[in-house]
Amino acid sequence: MNYVTLNDGHRIPQVGYGVYMMNGEEIARMVPKAVGAGYRHFDTANAYFNEVALGRALRDSGVPREELFVTSKLFPQSYPYDQCGPDIDATLERLGTDYLDLLLLHQPYGAYTEAWRALEDAVAAGKVRSIGLSNFPVHKTVEVMEVATIKPAVLQVEINPYWNQHELKERFAGMGLGDVTLEGWYPFGHGDKGLMEEPTLVEIARAHGVSVAQVIVRWALQEGDVVFPKTLSPEHLRQNIDVFGFELSDDEMARVNAIPQHAYYVVPEDAPDFVLAHNDYSKQI
Repeated sequence: MNYVTLNDGHRIPQVGYGVYMMNGEEIARMVPKAVGAGYRHFDTANAYFNEVALGRALRDSGVPREELFVTSKLFPQSYPYDQCGPDIDATLERLGTDYLDLLLLHQPYGAYTEAWRALEDAVAAGKVRSIGLSNFPVHKTVEVMEVATIKPAVLQVEINPYWNQHELKERFAGMGLGDVTLEGWYPFGHGDKGLMEEPTLVEIARAHGVSVAQVIVRWALQEGDVVFPKTLSPEHLRQNIDVFGFELSDDEMARVNAIPQHAYYVVPEDAPDFVLAHNDYSKQI
């Protein structure tokens, strides 16, 4: 496994397993397979409603807690400062752990500057090791930085060969945020057949005798990003982490990065209705 050292000194496995939209049965079936294949990094969120199931599966795996890297995320209803602390405690209870390796603010709406101060409090209390942002645009990241005493360690955004985030990285570098690690969701374009049949990727995959998915994961690693592809296929699960036996050349990396860019999802400036809805996180699976 490759690791990235975050700007706070903690290390994060570069390949993780995301459990977005997975139910309890799927987690109970797939997480043990993921652990067996070598995954130690698992990404969930309050709003995924599967923290209880993930925590149970990880405890049942027999892997010592210190060998795991567990991420969760708070939704905007938790952001008011007085609410954030209790909701962090509830997150830990649902996952059955004394600490999180990484806690993110999931969406860039509501009282996120208040929430950031609460995340810093959680770091000071030993409840969270690293903190970061998810889906935050540059100008809202700047607002967080204006109140921050701890710099975000991670920004989780869409990253794939159709949206490589080079422009974002350049802007961050110019703002003194070049040491913020990017994590990529939608690495396979949310199952987009067009991405998986992209001629450049197909040609590179054939040259290395690997799948297009493996090329995409390998490309992300060499970009310095963290990626956590989701799959319910045991074979794809194994393939997605079997990416350390080959390397893309500088020319191949350049060819991937020359693919025309377009995002699958643009985070709106104003909160969509699903973000504003109140969620009862006690109803976890």
